Amino acid sequence: MKNKIEINCHSSIKINSNLIIYIDPFKINNKCSDADIIFITHDHYDHYDIESINNIRKNDTIIVIPSSMKNKVLNDFIGSNIFEVIPNKEYELKGIRFNTVPSYNVNKKFHLKEYNWVGYLIDINGELIYIAGDTDETLENRNIKCDVALVPIGGTYTMNYMEAANLINYMKPKVVIPTHYGEIVGTIEDGIKFKELIIDKIDCILLIK
Repeated sequence: MKNKIEINCHSSIKINSNLIIYIDPFKINNKCSDADIIFITHDHYDHYDIESINNIRKNDTIIVIPSSMKNKVLNDFIGSNIFEVIPNKEYELKGIRFNTVPSYNVNKKFHLKEYNWVGYLIDINGELIYIAGDTDETLENRNIKCDVALVPIGGTYTMNYMEAANLINYMKPKVVIPTHYGEIVGTIEDGIKFKELIIDKIDCILLIK
C-alpha cells in the first residue's frame, strides 16, 4: 500500500487503489478529474482548496467533510455528493470503511477540539491507513492501531517533528509518512530529522523532498 500513496505537497495526499482517493487536496494544478472520494479534515485554505478540488472532481465524486463544514461546502457541491461525518464514528462509503478520529491542538488555538474536525482511519483492502489531519499528540491518536500513518511534523499549527516522532514510536505503525512541512510551515530538513528519530522497526518514507 505504501507504494500507492502520493503527496502532492504539504498535506495533499492521493491514494491509488480500487478507487482514487484524495485527502485535503492542495495546489493541484492539472485537470485530471479522477477523484472517486475526497476526504477533508477541516476547512483551512490549505486543506479545503476549491481550485484543486475542481481539478480532480467528477460528476459523481463524493466529498467527505466534518459536519461543521456543511454550509461552506454547499456553495461548491450539491447535497447528494456531500457525506458528513463527526468524530469517533465508523462509516462506509463506496465499499470503503473508515473511522473518524478527533483532530485538534492541545496547547494551541488553531484547531480546537470543539470544532469537531477529524483525521481518518481508512481501510484499504485490509490495510489501515491513518491520516491525522492538523493535530497534536492526543489521547485518541496515541491509541490508533494502523499499518500506515501520515502525520504532520511542521510545528506552529501542529506537532513538530520531535513530538510527531514520539507519537509514532509509541503507536508503532509498520510505515510512517510525514506531512505538513516544506510548504507553509516546517522545512525539508524537518523530514530528515524526523526520520532519524524513528525506531528501526518502522519504515519511514519521505515523500516531500
